[in-house]
Amino acid sequence: MNDSTNLVDRITGHRRMRRNRKADWSRRLVQENRLTIDDLIWPIFIVPGNGIVEPIDAMPGVNRMSVDRAVEAAKEAADLGIPAIATFPNIDVALRDETGSHSLAPDNLINRATRAIKKAVPNIGVITDVALDPFTSHGHDGILRDGEIVNDETVETIARAAVIQANAGSDIIAPSEMMDGRIGAIREALDASGHQNVGIMSYATKFASAFYGPYREAIGTGGLLKGDKKSYYIDPANGTEAIRDAALDVEEGADMLMVKPGLAYLDICWRMKEAFGLPVFAYQVSGEYTQIKAAAANGWIDGERVMLETLLAFKRAGCDGILSYFAVEAAKILAKR
Repeated sequence: MNDSTNLVDRITGHRRMRRNRKADWSRRLVQENRLTIDDLIWPIFIVPGNGIVEPIDAMPGVNRMSVDRAVEAAKEAADLGIPAIATFPNIDVALRDETGSHSLAPDNLINRATRAIKKAVPNIGVITDVALDPFTSHGHDGILRDGEIVNDETVETIARAAVIQANAGSDIIAPSEMMDGRIGAIREALDASGHQNVGIMSYATKFASAFYGPYREAIGTGGLLKGDKKSYYIDPANGTEAIRDAALDVEEGADMLMVKPGLAYLDICWRMKEAFGLPVFAYQVSGEYTQIKAAAANGWIDGERVMLETLLAFKRAGCDGILSYFAVEAAKILAKR
């Protein structure tokens, strides 16, 4: 028999990585991670009024919607198989104050949206945030006293808001304001109110990032913000601190952990999954979304392929799911596969 061994066989010891890549069927057999519709959570923005679908200039393809239109959007998401939506309000400026007191109104915009969506689309999960930034006149996530975001008073307020949101039908409370002790306080408040089945998806590592700009336009806080949020968000340089922060949330009773933003922090996603074993989610934030949309609109990238590649990257980094403004767009593509 002729020996067909060649130089490459001798160099690699007869191991050829391309054997498993040679055809579509073999690539599918050995694919390590898959993106599915079940991995997607769709963030939506709510505004007062009726019949409103208002495009957000900084986020092409994303709209602010009145509650009635948000219900229609939730129905579309449920029909596509998307498991959950996350709601964010853009309330009237006249209702915003130094302490974010309107967050405690049982009939505020976020709670009206929750009740309407759960009534019309009971089979979709509703995730709500108790951070105060949509409700404050200064754009910060907590209560401002003498130039300082006060931790403990803010925690008391958001724990009360969490119960009110749960009363309205929220399935998961997702606190994003990064105050110390908030997870334990929310868990105690929920349990004391009989909401043992309401989960907590902690924004366990929310970084002081430059990727949030378009989101602040979407909820109307960009022009209000005084100063920055570095005294309570995590320094983007600090990975170990982020894991310590997440560990405290785990101890206090978080059911799920979130990393925000997403792509620039894939290492944190992986470290959190390895460290704690809890479900880990990434928030592909507005700046990440807008970059892809803008580059695609200019013809510089294949927008669809880049979108799906970034979503898959979160899965490879250990994430169980992704909050993404691409959720509906991606779900329609995945449904055809």
